[in-house]
Amino acid sequence: MDDLAPRAPARWIAPLAIAVLTIAVFAPALGGGFVLWDDDRNFLNNPYYRGLGFAQVRWAFTSAVMGHWIPVTWLTFSLDYAVWGMNPFGYHLTNVLLHAANAVLLYVLALALLRRALPAAGARAITLGAAVAALFFALHPLRAESVAWITERRDGLSTLFYLGTVLAYLKACELDGAPRRRWLVVSLGAYTLGLLSKSLIMSLPLALLVLDVYPLRRAQGRWRQVLIEKLPYLALAVATAVVSFLVLRATLGLTSAVAYPPAARVAMALHSLAFYLGKTLVPVGLAPMYELPARVDPLAPRFLVSALVVVGITIALVLARRRWPALLAVWVVYALTVAPVSGIVHNGPQLAADRYSYLSCLGFALLLGGGVAVVASGLVRASPALRVTLAAGAVLWLGGLAALSREQIAVWRDTDEIWRRSLAVDPDCVFCHGQWGSLLGNRGQLDEALAHFERAVALRPNRANHRANLGLALLKARRPAEAEEHLRRALVEEPTNADMRWRLGLALAQQGRLVEASREVERALGDSPRHVDALTTLGMLLIDLGRPGEAVVYLERALAVDPASAPAREVLARARSATVARPRRRAGTARATGRPRPARRGTRSRRRGERSR
Repeated sequence: MDDLAPRAPARWIAPLAIAVLTIAVFAPALGGGFVLWDDDRNFLNNPYYRGLGFAQVRWAFTSAVMGHWIPVTWLTFSLDYAVWGMNPFGYHLTNVLLHAANAVLLYVLALALLRRALPAAGARAITLGAAVAALFFALHPLRAESVAWITERRDGLSTLFYLGTVLAYLKACELDGAPRRRWLVVSLGAYTLGLLSKSLIMSLPLALLVLDVYPLRRAQGRWRQVLIEKLPYLALAVATAVVSFLVLRATLGLTSAVAYPPAARVAMALHSLAFYLGKTLVPVGLAPMYELPARVDPLAPRFLVSALVVVGITIALVLARRRWPALLAVWVVYALTVAPVSGIVHNGPQLAADRYSYLSCLGFALLLGGGVAVVASGLVRASPALRVTLAAGAVLWLGGLAALSREQIAVWRDTDEIWRRSLAVDPDCVFCHGQWGSLLGNRGQLDEALAHFERAVALRPNRANHRANLGLALLKARRPAEAEEHLRRALVEEPTNADMRWRLGLALAQQGRLVEASREVERALGDSPRHVDALTTLGMLLIDLGRPGEAVVYLERALAVDPASAPAREVLARARSATVARPRRRAGTARATGRPRPARRGTRSRRRGERSR
């Protein structure tokens, strides 16, 4: 007889097997390092998270790095540092373990939801369906970015709390009185920690409402109670959304509403819904960067087709909601989860990103698990041969997903490979050309860097930052006249950009036009008075112009801003030496030409007396 609950061995064998398989597939990530894309800014050049003292905790809760306020995530990085120091192995290990834990939690959640959605299915079928759901989620190559990229710890951590929130909520729904209230408090606590890990889970209160409709069926005749229950979740979500919006606007800024008006935003949002669904079903052509085009035309083929697909799916699922309510429930939760990163509120160079699927595609895994449970339980008639074929196909599919994941993990082990893969998928990715060019330029591979920068400028000639990068590379290549041309054109777009103005000063200095160079660097300091490089450069120029005394003032300002600046300290020593040596040279010149040395005002009378004697 098939019981309604899995037998004892299955209760621990299945989740253990899921965890082991997940760790085995993502084990290659453990050999990766910090990649020079956000990892450098977050970890290599950031001393503030290193440790678990009061200073680090305060910093985690009061700072926003690269537009993200994620204090709980930062505390996990602090713990990594306390254990591993700057060894990236430990950071990767935490990411992999979090992902394995999420796979197990999804298995537990799938068991709970499938039992409610398919009460006629047997325990073995439910267990099999839940296991397939968890493995489909865990082994999918779309997960590689969130797991193998240390910076994206926030995806795995927030999802851990998201799943914990839902599981505690389901437990509360089974109880009454004080036990119910206690589980609701646990659920709210997990949700709070999740929001402090990444604000993307802000849509969870609405997802809980969908669960109340299906499969819990709690909403019928109890809408008032169901809605009141969600108010604490909603308050947390709204508060986090406001804070995240303000932090993002204050630190990185938002994508221009003029360049991307409402029609474009709608097209971007519909494209996102179609994109993640398509990549979940056919995970090929994955890349670290899918660039936002310079202009979004809603009638362009990829946006128009996406819109038609999304609208068509939505209409079909609404019409079929009575027969297949699970399909509509999953689709609505998917759309709600994608919404915050769909382009309605946008920042950054990406149109879409694999990491945005980590949370949003959980429903697709549950839907697949439900389908497996239906077939395995015999609720849908299928011959034994067909069942064997479907089982073999499922195993091969999961194996294929695992193989693709390992291939995608390799991309995130090497910074060059990130941009190589992105450009293989989209050869006209301007952002990718710019990033790879900067990486090569910093290594001194100027010919390769110039090729990427020139391609970026050719693709988007009105983007000042690409011309500025090209100008800098030309400076390093000792081609200052060409650098000057690009930097002047870049300054037309951004006339108050101190970095560009400073680089223009360097280009002029390389051509021997020291007076013009000093003027441009002074203008740069007018826009950014604390620009250490500009202060140091101006000091060098003033020394070369024979004004070392003035140079000292600027170099002392540079060291006041950055006491650790070795170039400023070195040039200051030169300036002071030149200041001392200059009167001596003048005196030597005066004696050689027979001209008397000017007397100091305080010694004039004494020298007159000496002459009279």
